Amino acid sequence: MFRRIVFTALIAGLLGGLAISALHEFTTTPLILAAEKFESRSGGAHSHGNHSHEAPGHDAVPAPGDSPGEAWAPEDGFERTAYTTMANILLAVGFSLLLTGCFSLNQGTIGAREGVIWGAAGFAVFNLAPALGMAPEVPGAIAAELGARQGWWLLCVLSTAAGLWILAFRHGALWVLAGLVALALPHIVGAPHPEQVGGSIPPELAAQFSATSLAMAAVFWIMLGSLSGAVWRRRIGD
Repeated sequence: MFRRIVFTALIAGLLGGLAISALHEFTTTPLILAAEKFESRSGGAHSHGNHSHEAPGHDAVPAPGDSPGEAWAPEDGFERTAYTTMANILLAVGFSLLLTGCFSLNQGTIGAREGVIWGAAGFAVFNLAPALGMAPEVPGAIAAELGARQGWWLLCVLSTAAGLWILAFRHGALWVLAGLVALALPHIVGAPHPEQVGGSIPPELAAQFSATSLAMAAVFWIMLGSLSGAVWRRRIGD
């Protein structure tokens, strides 16, 4: 079973990571490059924000105009694309491990169609629910303190996952109530936000980046779920 989980995750993660990297080259990457131009003009003084809840592969690296004393960043072009692709593949493999681990605990038949449902749940947990409190942020946007945002994001992911699991696999009015409370808890607590909004990025660009990131995240999870389910079913049938 362990070998089946790892095999499925490696194949699905490799294919999914490569596919989403190609899509990002024509969607989020041009928006990030445009945002970095605005950021470099303003001296890069604003926070890049926490991109943990965004679509994978959004090139969340320091702007080319950052000072030498800041974190290292790959050169634009092939080097940047290669590092982004490797990060996407590793992330896809990790998420596919989560999916296939759930597959192994499920008593029903898992295939590409069922994988899409699990992928949709992954999108809801890791991207959609956190975005309700903290929308994906383009480089140059003003953001709250990093630790606070990461803590809230983790709370939101765990609470959403627990809520969906309760609603899907438990029955009864009390369980339904518990699931709804778990889903609402992080939003009742409230995500941290900066005292002021804005930054060097035009709001139209920031809004387009946020919407595109969520759309790419949905594509990523649906594709990864379908691939994981298809490989899992084929491997089980061997």
